Amino acid sequence: MADIEISRKHHLGLAAARKAADRMAEDLGRKFGLTGGWTGNTHHFDRPGVTGSLALTEKELHLSVKLGFLLKAMRGPLEAAILRELDALFADPGPGTGGKAARAVKPKTAAGGRKKDG
Repeated sequence: MADIEISRKHHLGLAAARKAADRMAEDLGRKFGLTGGWTGNTHHFDRPGVTGSLALTEKELHLSVKLGFLLKAMRGPLEAAILRELDALFADPGPGTGGKAARAVKPKTAAGGRKKDG
């Protein structure tokens, strides 16, 4: 049984969804040391203590992650990082955005806080 299971609809189509999944795998790979590759439309990934897969169709994605004993305590932060990536890369762009999802991020100040508007 997986420790993290996420299923979502998306509006990207299969080719764009694969590109988004590649960006997600690259980013999460850097952050968490994951490696993996594609078998058909499923990206399998692993590292010591983590195994999982991201299956894509034209309109849906399904993520399944199994955590080892020591990483079960990190389930919350890991799931939060995954959800942030999914929100940013697989978001419904809505009308008038030219088919691309907008990702609004305010610049950080040198002290690490967010700049205040105004």
